[in-house]
Amino acid sequence: MNIGIDIRPLMERHQTGVVVYTYEVLKNILADDRENNYFLFFNSFKKIKHLPAQAGLPKFDCPNVTYCEFRYPNKFFNLAMKFFGWPKVDKLINKKYNTNLDIFWMPNWQFIALSKKIKKILTVHDLSPVLCPEFFSKKRKLWHKFINPAKLCKTFDQLIAVSKNTKNDLVNTLSIPEEKIKVVYSGLNSRPETQNSQLETIKTKYNLPDSFILYLGTLEPRKNIIGIIKAFEKLNSKFLIPNSSLVLAGPRGWLYEDIYRVAKQSPAADKIQFINYVDNKDKFDLYKLAKLFVFPSFYEGFGFPPLEAMSADTPVVASLSSSLGEILKDAALLIDPYNINEIATAIAQILTDEKLKNKLIENGKKLTRKYSWKKCGQEVLEILNK
Repeated sequence: MNIGIDIRPLMERHQTGVVVYTYEVLKNILADDRENNYFLFFNSFKKIKHLPAQAGLPKFDCPNVTYCEFRYPNKFFNLAMKFFGWPKVDKLINKKYNTNLDIFWMPNWQFIALSKKIKKILTVHDLSPVLCPEFFSKKRKLWHKFINPAKLCKTFDQLIAVSKNTKNDLVNTLSIPEEKIKVVYSGLNSRPETQNSQLETIKTKYNLPDSFILYLGTLEPRKNIIGIIKAFEKLNSKFLIPNSSLVLAGPRGWLYEDIYRVAKQSPAADKIQFINYVDNKDKFDLYKLAKLFVFPSFYEGFGFPPLEAMSADTPVVASLSSSLGEILKDAALLIDPYNINEIATAIAQILTDEKLKNKLIENGKKLTRKYSWKKCGQEVLEILNK
């Protein structure tokens, strides 16, 4: 079969969850499959020399892979597909590479126009634009309006949901038939071995305090970072645990300004540190150095960071809401993200109860073994082959 895959997510400069998902699934599919031919579609008006190295990832070098590069101005290209249903991406590939595609898979929603005859498969990570529009900037809301995730999902023959929670959202919110959706859990990269000397290097590189609570992810309202700051304040006032700092790591997302304002005005401001984007190669060591990881997100489709923290033997406080309870189970202390006191209490429990801390670490070790990119890739390949 000739399979087209949209690799536009790999044009991002930072390794976000969708970037990692796209790369890891494709890498594992290509490691197993030498029978199908893969045509990797991307579009950029500017010349890109080393895709997917934009995000610091190695190139796929397989005999059954063809990179299908097009160089249309993106705004014109996207608007033409949105309003005129043209050009059809599969027909562009056919004309330029003399290939008829049988299937086209999109690892995330994006502007697209495809022929009716081709089988279309889409991975849906979450329905945050539909369920939580208040967490997005005006610009991002406009982008979602043009993409129209609800309409887009209904035009695809098969949907891959990264969790049962996402599947339920598709069924209950968008009225997508259950039989059209297959749940395939995302994976988790194996943890590297870390030397103590390397940890000291990371500590120095990011100017980290001796004892700290960690959040790592995009700085945006949906992640409930203001809730983390308010809970941290209670550690110093109500729970009298004054010796830890709070480290907030990750790139700035939309509507991040309020997060910085609240942190600056906090009575615990001198113990709150922002370290912006963290190199992917440094993430595991950062988790390892933290006393605990806190992730009280309001809504997630899957949730990579808590699992990554568990793989570094770091205990986790996370939301019970959306997919996180389903994914993390008894390996995290699960809380109501809207209850600041509950978040603070959970953090205090882990910092003061060694038995609880060790139990969470052990449960986390067992849990993370269940999430494999190899298994994820195999299950996606099965869907492509049907």
